[in-house]
Amino acid sequence: MRYIIAGGGTAGWMAAAALARFAPPGTEITLVESDAIGTVGVGEATIPQIHLFNGALGLDEAEFVRETKATFKLGIEFDGWLREGEAYMHAFGAIGRRAGLLPFQHYWLRAKQLGFAKPLMRYSLNELAARTLCMQRRRRAPGAPEMPYAYHFDAGLYAAHLRRFAEARGVVRHEGLIENVARDGESGAITSLQLDGERTIEGDFFFDCTGFRALLIGQTLDTGYEDWTRWLRCDRALAVPCANGGDFTPYTRAIARKAGWQWRIPLQHRIGNGLVYSSAHLSDDEAAETLLGNLDGAPLADPRPIGFTTGVRREMWRGNCLAIGLSAGFLEPMESTSIHLIQSTISRFLSVLPSGKPDPALVDWFNAQCAFEWARIRDFLILHYHANAREGEVFWDGVRAMDLPDTLNAKIAQWQASGFIHREHEELFTEVGWFQVLVGQGVEARGYNPLADAMPEGDLRQLLDGTEAMLVEEVRRMPTHLQFVQTMLKTTNPQGVPA
Repeated sequence: MRYIIAGGGTAGWMAAAALARFAPPGTEITLVESDAIGTVGVGEATIPQIHLFNGALGLDEAEFVRETKATFKLGIEFDGWLREGEAYMHAFGAIGRRAGLLPFQHYWLRAKQLGFAKPLMRYSLNELAARTLCMQRRRRAPGAPEMPYAYHFDAGLYAAHLRRFAEARGVVRHEGLIENVARDGESGAITSLQLDGERTIEGDFFFDCTGFRALLIGQTLDTGYEDWTRWLRCDRALAVPCANGGDFTPYTRAIARKAGWQWRIPLQHRIGNGLVYSSAHLSDDEAAETLLGNLDGAPLADPRPIGFTTGVRREMWRGNCLAIGLSAGFLEPMESTSIHLIQSTISRFLSVLPSGKPDPALVDWFNAQCAFEWARIRDFLILHYHANAREGEVFWDGVRAMDLPDTLNAKIAQWQASGFIHREHEELFTEVGWFQVLVGQGVEARGYNPLADAMPEGDLRQLLDGTEAMLVEEVRRMPTHLQFVQTMLKTTNPQGVPA
């Protein structure tokens, strides 16, 4: 089997590394990319599932952290999304403790009605640690919950790290621009890539990692694109790195602005920043002024513009071609799902790895699973926009008033009725994630499961107070995020990490 990967960057080299690690002996893996074509390269924040990918490859964590200038991430703070001056966190990990048949949210909602529930952060180990700029990997106090984490890293350095891994295992890289894509006259299958300099790269299966150009899946195979801008209305972004400054936070920040939002991602050597905005509500000059006026340190480059149309390919896999990364679609990075979607696409492909011509039944299953995953993430992102109280701002008033997908309407209605949250099949975001965002965005539940009333009020108080006390004690024992990173790098003050 000859696999050809068109395009490098994070998507291309993640695919190459995974195939190099898991494809059967005798598989030929070739990657074609051109240094003349830049990558978007702003996907610097991840979610905990990245451990599954790195672990499957066998990457050493300390080496990975050094090579990619990584820091650690315990969650995402949403600042100003409900209203100016208010913030909440979508933290990884558990909220509170389950009791009996019910998840914690029902006990919290009952305690809220009784007047003694504290904000959710008091029952989240990850958020308590994040707010105090602390970090650990392993539990210290008996009975304390696990503290799942992800990373902030330099996407370009991650791609380079994976390139070294892949090339050491036989992946062949060709430098060059793809000038034409050849197809079989009868089946329509892609047969080769024709490069500048009259070179031809033939293959059996092709991966489109060409980014927004979607050279294979879009321009050649014309699979069509489902446009989601009626719900996710931003269509521009500006990205700029700046010098380290401010707090060395173990969390990502997503800060609501006039017509969109700004990201802040701290790395060892710099801070990644960007502004996602609607060009119908904000000019490019205004966007640049907003972004540059809200940095922690001096900008290290000029803001780089990125245009996009939020949505997804109607088919990510057609014939002998699979789209991975931006060629498959685009969702705003407010919940750090971009790299995860690359990872899940690769993992799903490996689960049905074809040995020859792909079976249409497996391709149909694959495309249906991808469509479901993307649509449920879409709904989660829409919730952040729709449930806002930023009255008097044209952009925010508009997204608050928009019609929602039926699937999201159902999720909101179930929560409002009785605090019920259902995770459908294998959708990415858990009940705990929906719980935090629904509460953080001010969506009120009118009631809770009456089974929660079976717990005496004194026991309910003890459940909440005891959970909080245990978590506070666990955080008290933790090193700071800075100390944790420095220890992992085996030096007291690594270059680029603030002292």
